[in-house]
Amino acid sequence: MRADTIVLGAGIVGISVALHLQKAGRSTLLVDRRGPGEETSYGNAGLIQREGVYPYGFPHDFGALFRYAMNNTIDAHYHWKAIPKLAPFLFSYWMHSRASQHEAIAHKYATLIEHCVTEHDALAAEAGATGLLRRKGWMKVFRTQQQQEERLAEAARWNREFGLNYRALDIEALKIEEPHLDHGSLVGGLHWTDPTTVIDPLGLSKAYVAQFEKLGGKLALGDAATLTQEGAEWSVTLADGTKAQAKNIVVALGPWADVLTAKLGYHFPLAVKRGYHMHYKAEGNAVLNHPVLDTERGYFLAPMQQGIRLTTGAEFADRDAPKTPVQLARAEPIARSLFPLGERLEAEPWLGRRPCTPDMMPIIGPAPKHKGLWFSFGHAHHGLTLAAVTGRMIAEMVTGQKVFVDPAPFAPARFV
Repeated sequence: MRADTIVLGAGIVGISVALHLQKAGRSTLLVDRRGPGEETSYGNAGLIQREGVYPYGFPHDFGALFRYAMNNTIDAHYHWKAIPKLAPFLFSYWMHSRASQHEAIAHKYATLIEHCVTEHDALAAEAGATGLLRRKGWMKVFRTQQQQEERLAEAARWNREFGLNYRALDIEALKIEEPHLDHGSLVGGLHWTDPTTVIDPLGLSKAYVAQFEKLGGKLALGDAATLTQEGAEWSVTLADGTKAQAKNIVVALGPWADVLTAKLGYHFPLAVKRGYHMHYKAEGNAVLNHPVLDTERGYFLAPMQQGIRLTTGAEFADRDAPKTPVQLARAEPIARSLFPLGERLEAEPWLGRRPCTPDMMPIIGPAPKHKGLWFSFGHAHHGLTLAAVTGRMIAEMVTGQKVFVDPAPFAPARFV
């Protein structure tokens, strides 16, 4: 089997890369060991975060660091055995999260984020999937006046710097927007109005794949570990034994990317933040109108087609360690007190893995040591958010067009 380009990894990033390449007239083969969108891309909170110009940093205030050291929070948890291996990454992550560094990173990162909604809108329209998008934004709700004032001041600053739109919600306004929350425990909220949300992330992935195949793209099961270079071409052995060949290979393997790139001589400082979710019925006639972050407690509730999705924060652990959904167990009773959740809809919590770099920016662009090898991973919490943007960027680079976003800050060469 021959193609112009083979994309390894059928998460939402790889899918978007493949779709954009096929749109550009390049015959493309999309390869994964599982069905498209079934790994990390399945379990996100469904946010296309137009407001997310500051990637999630490592806290620097003593209070947060003390809380995390106790290892009993919802928004962060760690495995003691994993810390020695993770320590170099965590230290670099902490250094990049210093205020001056974080601000400089945000102004680079914003060049990607500013296109996230429009680029997904374009792909969703072509794929007939606009029905999966909601244009209501999302909310942070606050339990203390201090937290509300700090976050609203931050939002005002981001509005001045980046033109991001928001609404400050007092408790009466919050009651109108979300009548079924427990307002007695809250003081108000912050409504980010620019983002869009996805009520079925897996459904969106499948819609993009269907459009990719409609345009002539091919989808196949295969193992990225079989990748070999043969002269000017690359080859991968598919699950049925067929050898697929192409001049260009795009590695979009998310949290598994470093397994392959290390074999090729690239040692990226990639780490994994794990996360969990569970779906619930809503009790009675209760309705959640927006995705909601319980800011002080550190969990997220999102209305999905499958039910109300409760998601947790970051778990620092070995990528393939067994599930330890302690954050979900901590979050569930608190979430039930905020919103009337009914029964669980799955037998087991879902576990996903987010691929992270210490400078909080994805790795997008050509491999410095190999011709025809391209990288597209490391999107951390913003894989869904940045998928369509990244897909267009990679397609423009592979086809030799002018890239609509300056790719220099995200180049793989910054780690080589």
